[in-house]
Amino acid sequence: MDVIPVRRALVSVSDKMGLSDLCLRLAAAGVEIVSSGGTADHLTEAGIPVTAVTDVTGTPEMLGGRVKTLHPTIHGGILARPDRADDRADLERHQIRPFELVVVNLYPFAHVVARPEATEEMAVENIDVGGPAMIRAAAKNHRYVGVVTSPQRYHEVATAVEAGGLSDDLRLNLAREAFYHTASYDAAILAWLERGDPFPPRLVLPLRRQASLRYGENPHQAAALYSLEGTESWWGGARIVQGKEMSFNNYLDTEAAWRLASAIAMPAAVIVKHNNPCGVATAEDCTEAFRAAWECDPQSAFGGVVAINRPLPIATAEAIAEHFVEVVVAPGLEDPAALAGRPNLRVVLASRPPGARFERRGIDGGLLVQEVDPVDDGEFRHMTSRPPTAEELADLRLALVVAAHAKSNSVVVARHRAAVGVGAGDQSRVGAVQRALARAGDRAKGAVAASDGFFPFRDAIDALAAAGIAAVVAPSGSRNDEDVATAAEDLGLSLLFADRRHFRH
Repeated sequence: MDVIPVRRALVSVSDKMGLSDLCLRLAAAGVEIVSSGGTADHLTEAGIPVTAVTDVTGTPEMLGGRVKTLHPTIHGGILARPDRADDRADLERHQIRPFELVVVNLYPFAHVVARPEATEEMAVENIDVGGPAMIRAAAKNHRYVGVVTSPQRYHEVATAVEAGGLSDDLRLNLAREAFYHTASYDAAILAWLERGDPFPPRLVLPLRRQASLRYGENPHQAAALYSLEGTESWWGGARIVQGKEMSFNNYLDTEAAWRLASAIAMPAAVIVKHNNPCGVATAEDCTEAFRAAWECDPQSAFGGVVAINRPLPIATAEAIAEHFVEVVVAPGLEDPAALAGRPNLRVVLASRPPGARFERRGIDGGLLVQEVDPVDDGEFRHMTSRPPTAEELADLRLALVVAAHAKSNSVVVARHRAAVGVGAGDQSRVGAVQRALARAGDRAKGAVAASDGFFPFRDAIDALAAAGIAAVVAPSGSRNDEDVATAAEDLGLSLLFADRRHFRH
């Protein structure tokens, strides 16, 4: 393994966190530090000897600081290959000394453009040019040069310099980080330039691996978790405070459960299995909500993911612990030890998901991008002579939210602020009705039902009425809407039409 001793370092950073400590250690190890502008001033104030870039180039900074390091004596020193005779001859001819270390991070473009008072000029002047050029040059020449773009690497790099130099592996890993750093930076700039178009012609999505998972959906599939840089997500602040490592399926089901729980204003419990809700209930008390949610479909709930949209009370934790579940997600724990008796149970603490405007789903070789479905239908159109009671209307709204978070085709039967039957992922609308009614059983009598899509024929209405359903909500849009409404009237149902469907594939 080749170790490159560091005799000369080029330092130019926007984020000066930890910089003085790094450069003190470099200077103590005999490294000459070359720096420019505000970085040089910062180091000088800290009592660290610095050689100014202008002294190296013989050229003053110009164009209001836009041109400082774009000079052959800088880039020649970064890109030189000291084991090549022609490179050494060029260095000697032009009196250029090589750098073995480049420490650079970039203007805070993303931070600046996120500020409400940011102007076009502020944004443009925070597009770094010299910084990416130095980073890319050093990363390209990582066989001979180390490049540091993150303060989190300072201690490791300083320790390596003090021990004799930068190893091959360290320089390679630093180069990988450097190219990702500049790629992410360019992605943020492009996103800003394309900001007026909700579906821009180009998308660059920098993704950072957060975890290697034990396996994917099945044990023979390798898998990993990535996060999207610069995007606010509830996972970014989530904490896994207990239990085994999260699996691929755990992440998917926890995402589905927490998004549905967070879409409900009242205290609610949600149980998800295989990415579909199999129990949802609201109540004044979280424990009551959980027990009602579990009773929706206890067989399917076994081994599921539980989401509670309030800080988890001790009594609710004790009720959950009576059953086998894989994950519990909530905004907090009343007692951190409440679920300690189930050490394998994963416990995730999370904040509410931010209001994202778009969602992305992968297909082979690309992405599908769409606006997020807000699941907010406002007022419904009454299609039959009997209007729903206030309690039925509340249950209809809950059932529709649950149906919108289940895989289409979906139909949800609800009663007393709880789902009692969920039919999801069926290829036919009446099939989804039959699944929901089969799970609801006798609880369907006097209950309500919601559908994520319109009823193409009256057969679904006939089946719901035969089971004792009192009120139904579904989107309009079928050429048979009038026949469906007539059937509901004849059967004594209260039928409401919504203006939007809520398919979720």
